[in-house]
Amino acid sequence: MSALPRRLAAARLRGSARVKLAVARTQGTVFDRAGRLLVAALKSGRKVLLFGNGGSAADAQHIATELVVRFVKTRRALPAIALTTDTSTLTAASNDFGFRRVFARQVEALASPGDVAIALSTSGTSPNVLAGIRSARARGASVIGLTGGRGRAMARLCDACFVVPATYTPYIQEAHIAIGHILCELVDEEFGE
Repeated sequence: MSALPRRLAAARLRGSARVKLAVARTQGTVFDRAGRLLVAALKSGRKVLLFGNGGSAADAQHIATELVVRFVKTRRALPAIALTTDTSTLTAASNDFGFRRVFARQVEALASPGDVAIALSTSGTSPNVLAGIRSARARGASVIGLTGGRGRAMARLCDACFVVPATYTPYIQEAHIAIGHILCELVDEEFGE
């Protein structure tokens, strides 16, 4: 076998690392704001609603699990719901209201003032994610966004938005899960035993 796999792996790992370092350089104030929103909501007994499509749906589920079960430290369970897991609701909402409303409809049912919605879209243009954000804001929930370099329109709709400075989807997704882990660690620091 040629050295292509090794060269490709090295190039992709370097690229991913550069993007994450750029997030560290450019998103510090977003970490501050998002961390404050998340911790304040959870300390007030509010819940976190998470949503996205495809790989972002998997990230939403991953982050919700870290909050409900635990990240690293043992602490009490925290209320977090991934809106991507209930197939009956997903299919009924899509069938009855259209896929653009699949998250908005769930947010309408579940969000209350003081809750936090975490919306993930690598492009920042997913119509159903944008509708979910608008629905969360209409219900009085704060919104933390995670998007990529082209997601400026989505960022304007959020209270705090991580705009990963990349357009290559895998790098954006890799940065998103790193950001999610950091937010979970901030929560652990506040709630850990």
